[in-house]
Amino acid sequence: MSRAPIRTAIVTGASRGIGAAIARHLADAGIAVIVNYAGNEEAAERTVAAIVAAGGTAHAIRADVADGAAFGHLFDEAEARVGPIGMLVNNAGLMAPRWIADVEDNWFARLFAVNVGGTLNGCRLAATRLVDGGAIVNLSTSVIGMSPPGYGPYCASKAAVEALTRSLSMELGTRAVRVNAVAPGPTDTELLTEANTAERMAQYRQMTPLGRLGEADEIAGVIAFLATPAAGWINGQVIRVNGGIVA
Repeated sequence: MSRAPIRTAIVTGASRGIGAAIARHLADAGIAVIVNYAGNEEAAERTVAAIVAAGGTAHAIRADVADGAAFGHLFDEAEARVGPIGMLVNNAGLMAPRWIADVEDNWFARLFAVNVGGTLNGCRLAATRLVDGGAIVNLSTSVIGMSPPGYGPYCASKAAVEALTRSLSMELGTRAVRVNAVAPGPTDTELLTEANTAERMAQYRQMTPLGRLGEADEIAGVIAFLATPAAGWINGQVIRVNGGIVA
């Protein structure tokens, strides 16, 4: 069965780290990419410049994914710049370790507003505005399976993302829109290093049979594959890209 290629994509939280790598990999595949960012305009424009310099098409658009109206404007602006959207990658998220006894209401509300609410905002828009035969990829985490001290709230938010992914995959199947989640293991990004001590980072390196951290490009490559017709039978799955961690 032939499937039309995906030609356009929105990647949230794409100014740096895994998000920027995803944007680059999709652009390398000939997809016009919207690089969403919340605050770091300079980093987002660097990502766009790198894509354009390599011969790709990319535009940076600011929006706080936790704000439903702002996410709607992101879709409006993206469609105005590159046309109907074929893929949404809900990558934007917060990682802020905190022991459960120390969780404050405002902190918890913001964590869920971004990690869960941001994913929901994107999914409900994509459910009606993504082209038939498109793809949605939500970012989860392999930390869910380990649930180390200090990561309870973060893991809870990503467990909710996985639940949304499974349900939406069943709701959009009649339009041939595939919905999957990718759950990275510890990956060498600023997000991880900023959230952990040097001792914890050393522990992460020894946690996998491969004895190292993952690289952003290794996560992005899996997501880029999910944009291809070859991934047409992959739907409703959580793909754990973690070097062999039991998760």
